[in-house]
Amino acid sequence: MDFKIIDAHTHLWLKQDTHVNGLPIRTLEGGRSLFMGEVRQMLPPFMTDGQNSAERLLSNMEYAQVSGAVVTQEYMDGNQNDYLYEVQQAYPDRFFCCALADVRQPGCYKTTKEQIERGFKAVKIPANRLITPEKRIWLTGEEMMKLFSYMEKKGIILSIDLADGDQQVQEMKEIITAFPGLKIAIGHFGMVTTPGWQEQIKLATSPNVMIESGGITWLFHQEFYPFKGAVWAIKEAISLVGIEKLMWGSDYPRTITAVTYRMSYDFILKSGLLSEEEKVDFLGRNAENFYKFKNLPVIPYIKNMSE
Repeated sequence: MDFKIIDAHTHLWLKQDTHVNGLPIRTLEGGRSLFMGEVRQMLPPFMTDGQNSAERLLSNMEYAQVSGAVVTQEYMDGNQNDYLYEVQQAYPDRFFCCALADVRQPGCYKTTKEQIERGFKAVKIPANRLITPEKRIWLTGEEMMKLFSYMEKKGIILSIDLADGDQQVQEMKEIITAFPGLKIAIGHFGMVTTPGWQEQIKLATSPNVMIESGGITWLFHQEFYPFKGAVWAIKEAISLVGIEKLMWGSDYPRTITAVTYRMSYDFILKSGLLSEEEKVDFLGRNAENFYKFKNLPVIPYIKNMSE
């Protein structure tokens, strides 16, 4: 490959120890976690210590020829701000790390502002976790709108995952209208495979909004490799907003319990449904421009022993 690949949706943690909706999430052995009442294979089984570290991701990136990665966050992994701050300092040319905003708690404006002042250039809100049978937290609430205003002034990117379909689309439209200078990356490809996913994609008709495909292989897991349905979904998204608004993301490490890291993008490389220029844009060039990556290396191919 003579172009750089950037993963716009990854996760890192050294240990999971948190609660979501009152249910525990804990690191176990063999890559497994206690996840909200049941045991799940959270990591590949060879990660026996449960540590999903930056060095392990870098090793996977080197193997798969991925030049850079955006590290996002999720409430189910616990707050990783301190660890990701260390990662950003250690590998500034390879990682772009997002601070987690816990908007479920009062005072999120103050605590998130502290992380921005610390040096984070992006903030993650897992908004899909804000709608429960018991309670709904609105993205357009007073404190969050105050936070978005501050982020717009400081040039901070909002990374956000939305609930299925169009449940939070109207709120996002209000945010985009109120803060036209706020750069936004919407994850999980609009929760493609759920009804109404196209409404999330259409938000990218606004100039500062992008869509990334983190978890697309998970969403099409029943179809499995080579994920032709996922490629057709990418084609549909191109018809709605243009290839320049779309970015590849893997949702590492959870997705590599099912496929290898390289498989999470090479189904796109091998597809005949996308042009070479579309592949270059989707797999790296759009993310490089949006996140302002600098000094990215070109990773050489290392031949496998099995070849």
